[in-house]
Amino acid sequence: MATEEKFNFDSLQDSESISRFLESLIDGIKNQKINLSTNGDEIELTPCGLLNFTVKAKKKADSSKISIKISWKDSSQDKDCSDQTISIS
Repeated sequence: MATEEKFNFDSLQDSESISRFLESLIDGIKNQKINLSTNGDEIELTPCGLLNFTVKAKKKADSSKISIKISWKDSSQDKDCSDQTISIS
């Protein structure tokens, strides 16, 4: 049975710092490799194929919130996603 790995990070940052993080996340999705690390905690993800993308937003009085969720199924831990092709004849 596969082991579960978790990574959590929670902080208060300015919009410029968050923009840089999101740009790095975009690059990771494009390159099919995302490495997250903080204080000795680390995880590597390989997003490829079809990704499930969910955006939720809420505004209430003096508080606003946006949640972004990206998920996918790993076809194989050892398989390179860029090698996945389809052939039609």
